[in-house]
Amino acid sequence: MTTNNLTEFARLRERSGLSIDQTAHFLGKTVQTIRRWERGSSNPTAKTMEHMSIIADVQSGEDVRGINAFRFIDLFAGIGGVRKGFESIGGQCVFTSEWDDACRKTYEANFACDHTISGDIRDVDLDNVPTYDVLLGGFPCQPFSIAGVSKKNSLGVEHGFRCDTQGTLFFDVAQMIDYHRPAAFLLENVKNLVSHDKGRTFEVIMRTLKEELGYHVDFKVIDAKGWVPQHRERIFIVGFREDVGFSFDNLAINSPTEGPRLHSILHPEDGSEVEEVPYTIGANAEVAEKYTLSNGLWQYLQNYAEKHRAKGNGFGYGLVGPNDVARTLSARYYKDGSEILIRQEGRNPRRLTPRECARLMGFDRIGQDPFNIPVSDTQAYKQFGNSVAVPVVEAVARYMMPYILRLSSRNARRRRTANVEQLRLFGATTTEEIVV
Repeated sequence: MTTNNLTEFARLRERSGLSIDQTAHFLGKTVQTIRRWERGSSNPTAKTMEHMSIIADVQSGEDVRGINAFRFIDLFAGIGGVRKGFESIGGQCVFTSEWDDACRKTYEANFACDHTISGDIRDVDLDNVPTYDVLLGGFPCQPFSIAGVSKKNSLGVEHGFRCDTQGTLFFDVAQMIDYHRPAAFLLENVKNLVSHDKGRTFEVIMRTLKEELGYHVDFKVIDAKGWVPQHRERIFIVGFREDVGFSFDNLAINSPTEGPRLHSILHPEDGSEVEEVPYTIGANAEVAEKYTLSNGLWQYLQNYAEKHRAKGNGFGYGLVGPNDVARTLSARYYKDGSEILIRQEGRNPRRLTPRECARLMGFDRIGQDPFNIPVSDTQAYKQFGNSVAVPVVEAVARYMMPYILRLSSRNARRRRTANVEQLRLFGATTTEEIVV
């Protein structure tokens, strides 16, 4: 290896932020091998250099979309928040499932899909799903009907996820993992999944993923307000088919106290932003009047809040300004906007516009094309309220990246081997005849 190549490998490792021990672990090599590559006494493969380059770019904040470093499927896709996070680290989406027509409309308006978006996951033919490395899904939270394993054993009754989770949408996710055995998965849900149905739901999920499916699993509840001006806690469950040593312990979490404030996502209304009808109008791109609460609705919300304050309850509207952090945006925001109301001088407060919701959830970024919102305000509020905070998914994806690349490479080798064997069955006998 030349000095320049050696310098390139060392530079990539330094940019990636990985130590020699970590690099050896992520690439599945010995420390001695990594040191030889750094000394130049032996050469890493072109694929290894490509992986190190991708890891370095991801960790240093480079845009690596379009690299197609690994393949993933997007289940319960919504409007593509999880997809955006994993495309940002070079993933290629090869299959999408989303049952809601309005969400599909938004998804299709923002992503160039070379595949047809499937509907209900329960209708998906597992044989028709393309090969992939990572399964992504924000499945709905449902209670399971649980009978104790020990009781089933004593009765000689079959148990396991096919029994415990039958009839829930998690069952379909587990069935897909069991059938395809992807290198990794990421499942996302609300924070309360852990305590749902007195903890029984989470107990079955973790037992299924670890014991029944045999994956190495870790999870973490993450608050998005280190990335966006919103208090939004979600649980992320990550599993790997092999023990690659993944743990959330060292994930860098942005400080909630130092995160952005609402002024970073609100319309400035000073002419510095281009008018976007129907959200903003006029030369100064002022927020349209329809987002200001009527006298009747504003009075109702104040009366409702006062009634609950008198009873010692904490229910009420959330009135915020440019220097504040918002409550959690929910799918019910279209009803009255009560959880996030923006103060207005000398006027009733207003709702966020759908464009501000897109920014609040991290779908819109300065310097990027705005997220396309092709649906009504009501549908847009529902969609953003049900979605993930994209920057949080990106952070988790970046953290998973080296582990994914390690296992996806093995997947690719297995696919090539399988293709070779299949071609040989059809009579190919020479290297030239076997094209994989």
